[in-house]
Amino acid sequence: MNLIETFLATAERRADRVAIVAPDGRPVTFAELAGRSATLAAAWQRKGIEPGDRVLLAMALGSDLYASIAALWRLGATVVFPEPAMGLRGLRHAIAATRPKAFLSAGKFRFLRLLLPELWKIPLSLHPIADSIAIKEVYDAGKDHPALISFTSGSTGHPKGIVRTHGFLAAQNACVAQLLSPSREDETDLVAFPVFVIVNLGLGITSVLPNWRLTRHDEADPAALAHLVRERKVTRMLVPPSICEVVAGSDELWPIEAVFTGGGPVFPDILERLAKRMPRADIISVYGSTEAEPIAHQSMHEISDADWQAMRTGAGLLAGPPIPEVWVQLLDDEILVAGEHVNKGYLDGSGDAANKIRIDGEVWHRTGDAGRIDDKGRLWLLGRRDAKAGGLFPFSVEVAARFWPGVRRVALVPGTTAAVLAVEGDRSCYGQWARLASERGDIRLVHLDRIPLDRRHRSKVDYVALKAMAT
Repeated sequence: MNLIETFLATAERRADRVAIVAPDGRPVTFAELAGRSATLAAAWQRKGIEPGDRVLLAMALGSDLYASIAALWRLGATVVFPEPAMGLRGLRHAIAATRPKAFLSAGKFRFLRLLLPELWKIPLSLHPIADSIAIKEVYDAGKDHPALISFTSGSTGHPKGIVRTHGFLAAQNACVAQLLSPSREDETDLVAFPVFVIVNLGLGITSVLPNWRLTRHDEADPAALAHLVRERKVTRMLVPPSICEVVAGSDELWPIEAVFTGGGPVFPDILERLAKRMPRADIISVYGSTEAEPIAHQSMHEISDADWQAMRTGAGLLAGPPIPEVWVQLLDDEILVAGEHVNKGYLDGSGDAANKIRIDGEVWHRTGDAGRIDDKGRLWLLGRRDAKAGGLFPFSVEVAARFWPGVRRVALVPGTTAAVLAVEGDRSCYGQWARLASERGDIRLVHLDRIPLDRRHRSKVDYVALKAMAT
């Protein structure tokens, strides 16, 4: 079954179960969400939406967003997601790259037409407004039918469009579903990754949506976050490392049973501090990318004392064993992946030459990450290949340096002949940092008030901005 069929089957089985708790606190059941998708599909079918039509979405995170996605998939339309972290520039890029037939907006996003003349050329304007008429039929989308188009973050260059077919999404969903399989009947997840809400809708798990700005995870209020967890009886969290840092810096114990974190490197110092705030939780770090999610994952309980020591002394970052559904190999230290849920090419081929490689007839995705595979078959991350400096990969220095006293964040400045390490933290500890850096070799330090982070999850270093700041 494709995702819309899976969701509708789950909605029938879990009809009275809450599917989504919106940021405003309003709960919506699976039956209500399925019913709303049916009425929206009927309204948009009358407006002229047909199978294969591309529909650009600009909506706030909430139940209407997921009802709209389900409605469009009922009709066989293709959902286009602009990159939210890029703002108006991301919207313009999505319009130019996909040439959508319709623009679907709600709330404040309806005023975007006043700001972007590019939207005037889109033939249809849709809103999540419907009457009592509903449709029961669902378009019979084959595995090669396009379901959605999303974009890479653009942190390593021009954002690239990724077309996900129903077959691709089903394969990806199956991999993630194994990871997120509920351990109790009333499992309730706090979900900061919008795509994982779609997975939960198929699994019958309640998704509580964030009460903070998704473009500023690092500024989330820990007290408000803790209140949300208690009020909604959250049992698990699916959040980026930046939210883990917020929780780790709080003063209370959290009644969470599991944490799934990814979207950026999950450094061991964060794991250590997070475990103190969540003593009951199984903390799982997930490695993947927009093109391949997931690739590997690692439970904190499976990290040995030897692994901790290795990370403290420059071995890199342990990502864990690759999942069975993915193939992994190294080429000149770069991690390459292939599999059914690994993207084979970008929209209109833009970016294929630099990011895809064919080996023995199979298309492999070049992650751009350096790594190694140990004698247990586990993947260790060394950081971005293009961020190498002074003969060192980033994580061979950064992971260990995060354990230095007074350090909040560190980053190797890319492209320098001699290694330069930018440090954010308590400057009174500079002398200790210099001594510890000298033990690693010829590493020069530069203190920064704040190391720049990526726009999407606020969990990865923006190495382009860092190089400009540090030099």
